[in-house]
Amino acid sequence: MLDEVSKILAVDDEFINLELITAIFADDPNITVLTASNGEEALEILKTHSPDVIILDLRMPKLNGIEVLKILKSEVSTSQIPVIVLSGDYKERKNALKIGANDFLSKPFDAEELKLRVTNNLQIKKYHDIIRDLNEILQKEVRRKTKELQSALDLAKEAEYEMVVKLGMISEFRDEETGQHIRRMSYYSKLLAQMAGLSDYEQNLVFFASPLHDVGKVGIPDRILRKPGPLTSEEFEIIKLHTVIGAKILESDPRLRTLQAGKIIAEQHHERWDGSGYPKGLKGEEIHIYARIVSICDVFDALTSNRVYRPAFSIDQAIGLMKKDSPVFFDPKLFSLFIDNLDAFLKIRENFKD
Repeated sequence: MLDEVSKILAVDDEFINLELITAIFADDPNITVLTASNGEEALEILKTHSPDVIILDLRMPKLNGIEVLKILKSEVSTSQIPVIVLSGDYKERKNALKIGANDFLSKPFDAEELKLRVTNNLQIKKYHDIIRDLNEILQKEVRRKTKELQSALDLAKEAEYEMVVKLGMISEFRDEETGQHIRRMSYYSKLLAQMAGLSDYEQNLVFFASPLHDVGKVGIPDRILRKPGPLTSEEFEIIKLHTVIGAKILESDPRLRTLQAGKIIAEQHHERWDGSGYPKGLKGEEIHIYARIVSICDVFDALTSNRVYRPAFSIDQAIGLMKKDSPVFFDPKLFSLFIDNLDAFLKIRENFKD
């Protein structure tokens, strides 16, 4: 016996068969029998009731059993209801099984066999319902846990970025730059990476890694780093070492992708398109695209910011200088993207003023 009330829908155009099916289950308080005398009536009942098993005669007027079966199995709301077809024709039963019938009985049917087949299919339906409910519960739990995990990941990312910014600021404070310079670099670099067609993953990688471009300045003496006048050739050679120092600081496990990207940027952001940069004299696309992106953004921000040795240039002056030197310094495609979308970069500059 089933411990819950189950519904059976019997569909047959012969009244005596409906009476017989109802009588078969009359002594079972856990089973309710609904009846329909044709296919159309059965479909109407299904609009307001959800039976656990359908007993379906195949030969009926108006809408025959095969047509009803096709409708049942094509609708999401009824496709999982077990259907036991009644037919005395072997080919009809075989065709019904192909369409999706779950079981069959020859007609005229044996009452005891009908009861056993219905009971078995009710049990199968019950197990399917339990599995469905469990899946729904699990899906809700997975969604909840996923949401919690995503919140934790977002917080971790925010914390990672803040740590990267603070690390970058260690050197920038000594160079009399600000945390806003670090943040501008992140947003400038991500925007240019997006315009260059980098994936979302790489855009975010550049966003997190670009603040580390000058971390190597922690190894440069204050007397050189903060010197208000022109540097001697010897002092400039020492300044150039910040790229090498930065790369050394950021050496790490290859799985730490942000630090790996930061190492590339720190080491290569002073390389020049024509090969005249440092520390390795890389040329053209030998320079990693992350460093080529950061190079443009860094020069723009440096020119438009106050420095210990000079005041900030105006936007027009800065762009003029960059255009003049672009064949030497910058990837021409990236520089064109930067110039063509200058307003977007100026908006970032406005949002993160010193």
